[in-house]
Amino acid sequence: MSQMLSPDLSAVELRSYFVRKRNALLVRGRFSPLYLDYYLHLMQHGIQHAETLDQMLKDALAALALHLGSRPQDETCAWTIHMKEPLANLFVTGGTRPGRVTGRIFTEDVRQDGKTLFISQTTRPDHPARQSMIEFQDNDILHAVEQFYTTSEQRPTRFFRLPDEDFVQISAEPDCDEAWLSALTLEDVTVLDQHEHLTLLETRGYVFECGCSVERLMPIIMRLPQDDLDHIFADGMAKITCPRCGAVFRTPKASFEEWRQKQT
Repeated sequence: MSQMLSPDLSAVELRSYFVRKRNALLVRGRFSPLYLDYYLHLMQHGIQHAETLDQMLKDALAALALHLGSRPQDETCAWTIHMKEPLANLFVTGGTRPGRVTGRIFTEDVRQDGKTLFISQTTRPDHPARQSMIEFQDNDILHAVEQFYTTSEQRPTRFFRLPDEDFVQISAEPDCDEAWLSALTLEDVTVLDQHEHLTLLETRGYVFECGCSVERLMPIIMRLPQDDLDHIFADGMAKITCPRCGAVFRTPKASFEEWRQKQT
C-alpha cells in the first residue's frame, strides 16, 4: 500500500473528535463517495454480489476505514469475516499512508465449519504482527467489529449507521464513562454535538482502491507449478483475479514469459 492514490477517486473524509468529560474517541464520515467508486469497480470488472452480501461488505469497508482513522497512521489492517449463512468469506484490508481500503467477497470453495468468525491481522513497521480471532453470533458486521474490540482490543466500542451512509464509531479511552458509552442510542448520536463537548483532533481521507495491476499479480502466477501454468495459458491468455479486490486481468503468455525472464 505504498503507491500514490489515483487522482480520479473520491475520498471519504473521516473526522476524529475527543468527547470531553466522557473520555471517548469519536470518528465519523459519510461514505457515499467511497461507495460510488466501489460500485464503479464492480461494474468495471463485471462483479455481481447478492444484495445481502453486498451490504455486509460495504459495512465492513466503512468499519475498517473508521478503525484505521482511530489508529496510528503507519498501521495496515486486514479482516477476514467468515459467514455461515449465507456461506461466504468477506475480506477487507487497508492502511492510512496512503488512505485506502479495498475488499471482496468469496463464495466459492468456502468451507462450512458451523461458526461465524472474525479474524484480524495488523502490521506496523518495527512492531510484531498481531493476529486475533473471535466467534460472533449474528450477521451484523458492525456488531462483529464491536465484539472484536471488546474481546481482542479490550476497548469497548460502538458503531452507528446514520442516514445518508453516515457512520460513527465511538471508542473508550482511559477512564472512559463506559456506562454512558454502553447506553448510547442512535437518537443520542444524531444530536451528540448538542449535548457533549467534542474537540476535533484530526481529519483523514480514505478511498476505495486496491492498487493492483497485472505486473503486481505476476508473482502469484510465477509460483504456480508448470502443469498449472500450462493449464491457465492453454489458449495463450491467462485470466488473473486479484485476491484482495476481485479485479480481473488478462495477460498473454508472451508477456508473462518476458516478465519472468527479467526476474532471473
